[in-house]
Amino acid sequence: MAVAAIVFDMDGVLIDTEPIWEEVRRGYIDEMHGKWLPDTQARLMGMSTAEWAEYLSKDLLDGRRTPEQVADDVISRMSDRYAEHLPLMPDAVNAIRRFADVYTLGLASSSPRRLIDVVLDHMGVTTLFRATVSTEEVERGKPAPDGYLAAAAALGLPPQQCVAIEDSSNGLRSAHAAGMTVIAVPHPRYPPAADALALAAYVDEDGLQALTPDIITNLTPKPR
Repeated sequence: MAVAAIVFDMDGVLIDTEPIWEEVRRGYIDEMHGKWLPDTQARLMGMSTAEWAEYLSKDLLDGRRTPEQVADDVISRMSDRYAEHLPLMPDAVNAIRRFADVYTLGLASSSPRRLIDVVLDHMGVTTLFRATVSTEEVERGKPAPDGYLAAAAALGLPPQQCVAIEDSSNGLRSAHAAGMTVIAVPHPRYPPAADALALAAYVDEDGLQALTPDIITNLTPKPR
């Protein structure tokens, strides 16, 4: 089935904010006298706002702040950091514009809607995306397929006609479970697990600048 759309992840693909999320949430847990666990960062990647706020509240803070308070506290800190500096991934804007000339574009992100809108507006690409989905707007975050399925539905396309570009283990699992062909662009600081990477039809170690329509046209989806 011919590729009709590309669905981007945001954090770690378009903007290099995974280190900022980790720094902000670690700092917040320390400030609130909680305990950051060895596997916390890996668990958080891909969670929806409701999921990570509940995890921080119950597992790391022993209920000293409600999930709603945790979400508001952390997102406000992230918004402040974005206002200071938004670290775009190399060639992110050019890649979006390059692919928009060929494909319909969507986005499925674990970031809250508030931050998605800030990022796309800052990049000047809001109008190039036909559909954007935050996992706070669906029932389950990544690795569940809900966000990618919602993006495909909003684009009016079957998932099989969509290519997802992801960096994290849970993101790769989510897009693959939705039935999309997956391109992995691993983050050097947060490399995906081997089993998740194996779901990718193409692994791009060189970043978005190396991706071309020809590469996408010739992808062979991995079996579900």
